Amino acid sequence: MTVTAHSFILNNNARTMNVKAVIFDLDGTLLDTLEDIALSMNSVLINAGFPSHPVVAYRGFIGEGITSLVRKVLPEGRRDETIVEQMVAGMLTEYGKHWADHTRPYPGIPAVLDALSSREIPMAVLSNKMDRFTREIVAALLGDWKFADVIGAQEAIPAKPDPAGARLIAQRLGIEEQAFLYLGDSNIDMQTAVSAGMFPVGALWGFQSAGALRAAGARELIQEPADLLKLI
Repeated sequence: MTVTAHSFILNNNARTMNVKAVIFDLDGTLLDTLEDIALSMNSVLINAGFPSHPVVAYRGFIGEGITSLVRKVLPEGRRDETIVEQMVAGMLTEYGKHWADHTRPYPGIPAVLDALSSREIPMAVLSNKMDRFTREIVAALLGDWKFADVIGAQEAIPAKPDPAGARLIAQRLGIEEQAFLYLGDSNIDMQTAVSAGMFPVGALWGFQSAGALRAAGARELIQEPADLLKLI
């Protein structure tokens, strides 16, 4: 990934914000989940007789939930609903066994969560990963920090980029949307933040490019987690 080196943020006009709360995406933002997702999905594909994909290719497959992931990895012409449902079921089983094999917080994330906690800034997680996995993974790998809310994909809440989940978090926390900083690594995250009236910040250590994040509405791009604290 190529980014300018003259500033920790690509926008030289970056200013400190009056942030009252932070919403984080999960995959590609707080946690590097790429390898476990890729290896699990590839195992399901191979067992079903379909070709697998390089791990790096999954950067472009992740972000819109498990059903979207399955449709993207299947060969064209083999994406009928019956096959998709079978592959989703297989992925849920396989990923359930292996999500913790390689997944870890990105370097620098623990220190940022410590700093936000010490400042008593409420934190929340909003993901398109299935809700039970989102909660299980946050509890296991990020359990040292208190998150005011954790929301994953569920029938009652439309998936990102619909802003419903972000707005629900704001409502539950009793904080106005415009006081939230929203950190994510994908165009889906930036679109969600914009639609919710929050301040969108793109994480360049994640799965998408600076150009994609900017095009989707990112107001700032940061190269490493610690740079987030310079915005608050």
